[in-house]
Amino acid sequence: MTDPQTALWPHFSKLAAMRNGSLPVITRGEGAYIYDETGRRYLDGLAGLFVVQAGHGREELAEAAARQTRELAYFPLWSHVHPAAVELAERIAATAPGDLNKVFFTTSGSEAVETAWKLAKQYFKLTGKPGKYKVVSRASAYHGTTHGALTINGVAPYRAPFEPLVPGGIKVANTNFYRAPEHGDDPAAFGVWAADQIEAAILAEGADTVAAVFLEPVQNSGGCLTPPPGYFQRVREICDRHDVLLVSDEVICAWGRLGYAFGAQRYGYQPDIITCAKGLTSGYAPLGAAIISDRLAEPFQAEDAVFLHGYTFGGHPVACAVALANLDIFDREDLYGAVRSREGAFRSTLEKLSDIPIVGDVRGDGFFFAVELVKDKVTKESFTEEESERVLSGFVSAAIFEAGLYCRTDDRADPVIQFAPPLICGQREFDEIESILRDVLSKAHAML
Repeated sequence: MTDPQTALWPHFSKLAAMRNGSLPVITRGEGAYIYDETGRRYLDGLAGLFVVQAGHGREELAEAAARQTRELAYFPLWSHVHPAAVELAERIAATAPGDLNKVFFTTSGSEAVETAWKLAKQYFKLTGKPGKYKVVSRASAYHGTTHGALTINGVAPYRAPFEPLVPGGIKVANTNFYRAPEHGDDPAAFGVWAADQIEAAILAEGADTVAAVFLEPVQNSGGCLTPPPGYFQRVREICDRHDVLLVSDEVICAWGRLGYAFGAQRYGYQPDIITCAKGLTSGYAPLGAAIISDRLAEPFQAEDAVFLHGYTFGGHPVACAVALANLDIFDREDLYGAVRSREGAFRSTLEKLSDIPIVGDVRGDGFFFAVELVKDKVTKESFTEEESERVLSGFVSAAIFEAGLYCRTDDRADPVIQFAPPLICGQREFDEIESILRDVLSKAHAML
């Protein structure tokens, strides 16, 4: 008989951790807090996984799921539709910028990214440019784990075990201004340079082979890399010049994380496709979407045209009902406005940590911030691989959780600690984050 303690295979985790029982067991959540099996409370400083926008324990979301389950628990969107999906698609289209009026539902962010790439490929085949299939994305950027999404993914360790991948991935520089000394204190010049790397890559590959550019409004992996002034506007011009689609990957950044429904609205650019998931339901049910412009949908309107793509659970009735109730909460409690009004306090509270010698940079927007750790604040020298393993992985990560804070420590690029709390949080939670971090990071500095 299978040992119940080792039957589960957790994601992005070592199986040995299940064998020795070292993984925490989280049993419930309430508001901005989660609780383990012993009843101990932790501040959820990552909203689960950038997901639980409206907070834990929302009865009305559970009730919305129950109502829909009793009425219609499941039916696919394969040659049929159901009211919850129709209503949610209309609501999303009314919220999305510009002519993004077509909503293709998925169950995850990876699936939404996969959908966007497949759509781009078929769109260009339908419009007489079948050679356009390649995608440009940024160094260290995370875009999902399915095989197509892994090609777009810029995190090398996540790609290596599964190569060869789908052909066509091209990588360019990201927007880490903290690591761009050649641009001094001129973020606008850095933005021009970073955007122009995209054009250089398109020209090097041949514009007749490049279908799309995939960019997050704020890049997650690498530590909340914000766009320099004018960056996205220049990228939009480049894409238009070479007939390349601009995909705004907002699996994290959509639905309030940056204080708007979509990050593209915050930074003032018009994508051809937005991919989203996570906060659409605040995690109470799995749901994602690719939101597509009328221009891209037009060739598929022909009588003999079919987008040969779909998912069994994409647009699941229960998930759509939960999403509708979740968006009702957003409207009623003005969660977008709450983020915009409190993000300055969140930033300034985290910036108090700058007096700790190993805190090199505090960056981000909205309720999406990272603290980058360095060995030398003056030179910005980062940790060695051994130091990162010993200090970040071996001490900081566990110590923060032990002190009552759940967040993310990440060294996929430079060592960072990331925060994306539920959108209901305020100064009390910000102070709690700062207090716990101050104690742990002061001890970490002593270790060096």
